[in-house]
Amino acid sequence: MRATVDFYLNHWLDVTGLSARPRFADHSSDTFTQVLDTCEKIARDKFAPFNRLVDTEEPRFDGEKVILPQATQDAWDAYAASGMLSAAQDHDIGGMQLPYTLELAANAFFSKASVSINASLLSVGNANLLMKHGTPLQQQVFAHHEFSGRFSGTMCLSEPQAGSSLSDVATRAVPDGADHEADPLGPRYRLKGNKMWISAGEHELTENIIHLVLAKIPGPDGKTVPGTKGISLFIVPKHLVDGDARLTGQRNDVALAGLNHKCGWRGTTNTLLNFGEGRYKPGGQPGAVGYLVGQPGEGLRCMFHMMNEARIGVGMAATMLGMAGYEVSLDYARQRPQGRLVGPGGKDAAAPQVPIIQHADVKRMLLAQKAYAEGALALELYCARLVDEHHTGDAAAAKEAALLLEVLTPIAKGWPSEWCLEANSLAIQVLGGYGYTRDFPVEQYWRDNRLNMIHEGTHGIQGMDLLGRKVVMDGGAGLQLLAATIGKTIERAGLVAGLRDHGTELAAALQRLQTATQAAWSTGNPEDALANATPYLQAFGHVVLAWMWLEVALAAQAPARAGAAPLDVGFVQGKLQACRYFFAYELPKIDAWLAVVASRSAICRAMQEDWF
Repeated sequence: MRATVDFYLNHWLDVTGLSARPRFADHSSDTFTQVLDTCEKIARDKFAPFNRLVDTEEPRFDGEKVILPQATQDAWDAYAASGMLSAAQDHDIGGMQLPYTLELAANAFFSKASVSINASLLSVGNANLLMKHGTPLQQQVFAHHEFSGRFSGTMCLSEPQAGSSLSDVATRAVPDGADHEADPLGPRYRLKGNKMWISAGEHELTENIIHLVLAKIPGPDGKTVPGTKGISLFIVPKHLVDGDARLTGQRNDVALAGLNHKCGWRGTTNTLLNFGEGRYKPGGQPGAVGYLVGQPGEGLRCMFHMMNEARIGVGMAATMLGMAGYEVSLDYARQRPQGRLVGPGGKDAAAPQVPIIQHADVKRMLLAQKAYAEGALALELYCARLVDEHHTGDAAAAKEAALLLEVLTPIAKGWPSEWCLEANSLAIQVLGGYGYTRDFPVEQYWRDNRLNMIHEGTHGIQGMDLLGRKVVMDGGAGLQLLAATIGKTIERAGLVAGLRDHGTELAAALQRLQTATQAAWSTGNPEDALANATPYLQAFGHVVLAWMWLEVALAAQAPARAGAAPLDVGFVQGKLQACRYFFAYELPKIDAWLAVVASRSAICRAMQEDWF
């Protein structure tokens, strides 16, 4: 994996070139390498050895607190001490001002080593949201201490009765009497409600847990604005703090109602939280104390800042689980002797057995895993590079990067969570009977990865977001920009003999995608288009991944950058063969998906409940 990460960063995305920009001027290829080396070592020493442990010793509640293995605390402490929680932040608040591309690449080692120990994702996203939408004091008291690892954070959206339907959020927030405007941390409210599926919602890893909670503020008549426009965002700390971030000794009215026991990610506590049930009464009053973030009614807009970041993080987690399974099954296939090759005269039963990696069907399964996992890694790092361009590029480049990110985010979350899960399934298949035993980790990787099609917006929601919003917003500007960007890659491929045909195939696939998009919306009825949003997501994702593989193949055949070591021949051939595999075996799948999209097939939509 490390060789592929280095290749993507240095030979393809030219991350070292970012050091020419003022924000990253203190860095060089040497410092970037040091960051990767440090994170790889911590992941290898503090995370990987305990991945099975945290899967079997699930979090438990002893009536007072949640108990986790000591290894989880040790891993958190090591991660916090590395400075990676504040990797992208300004120097003056203790950050390293690293490019996000480097930050995401470095964090990939932790996800690969143990995705459920690596619970830093939401804390960083929580703090980043506050740095964008919080007041200066909210940033100092909450975000800065999350970046140091003293506090941790969550996002509290879903509710037991609402799930992904955020317009049905029932949690309420009312002004806290005389303290409403007087608290320096912001307008103070009392919250009552329940939140479900809250990752890292209760633990003892940090001094405090900072919950970001969506709730509705009733009007003078006691009613709330219906739909998502009435949702506001609140900081609700587990323990109340003063303006200097000191714990006051008062426990906020946030109570653990139960731990959810999942098929995967078992090392991360997943909770049902009750806000304002009266178990704790800070200030002698019922209700959880919360501080408004931003303006009333803008909660979902603020929360999307964290959700979009989390979606790229989930995509990377899915990618790394696919990569982990691929590496285990590859190592197994090289060592496991079984069967004999079929020669012109058939099999020679007297010949010695061969490693199963020599069998064509095993090669097929390994090549598919390589194409899925390494292709997904290219996509995630490309999206991260767009984030850096959005924040530090010139005005025109920043605007284009933001628009491309809008379109690609559903793919960055959705594609790896589906196809790297398939990679994990293939890893189990390569190991055969051993694959579904706990003697090998591939069954755990599959269980861990199965959650990622649900985490941070289900697969169906990503499809509806893509087809219902992203490709039609601003008159289709995002899709047009993406097509133009892919077109530039196709032009470059046209100059390379071994890749020219792939460029032609990608151009045809892109045209079919654009035609299907127009056909899906030809009636102007969202119901017609969105009934097949998931097949659209699948086809769109495969077109994007074919583009990624063409980019990777071009980079693999390009001359090495000045000062860079030449690439190993076998490494290059492996990338080119994975590209060929994707175009031959995967890209043709889009025709079946796009057929139902373009015809606006009503088969699923017209199915009646009693027909089941």
